[in-house]
Amino acid sequence: MTDSLNAERMQAFARDWIANWNRRDVEAVLGHFTDDPVFISPLAATITGEREVRGKEALRAYWKRASAQSTSLRFDLIEAICDVPAQTLVVFYRAEKDGAARTAVEIMRFEDGRQVSGEALYGAAL
Repeated sequence: MTDSLNAERMQAFARDWIANWNRRDVEAVLGHFTDDPVFISPLAATITGEREVRGKEALRAYWKRASAQSTSLRFDLIEAICDVPAQTLVVFYRAEKDGAARTAVEIMRFEDGRQVSGEALYGAAL
């Protein structure tokens, strides 16, 4: 039996994800992932040397290190776009880090209600 996410649960996930990051609660963010996720981000390359982070422990290390390097972090949800059949959620948000703001998108994929992958894409500075 699969535990697929419906549109309502995806929308709630997006709101919770934003709130978790605004609290810098890395463990809450990680709590939705499987043990072997893949996360892709151009910012990961600046911290880890690679744009692709594999595994929950590596993701934890990356996010904790990145979080420690910033003095302020705030996300504001612009829109959450749900593709229920594909179990994909696109979170479009405004990201402010250390006083600099830009738009960002995270593409999240789920299996059995757990996040298996994510990719972060960053837009122009605001």
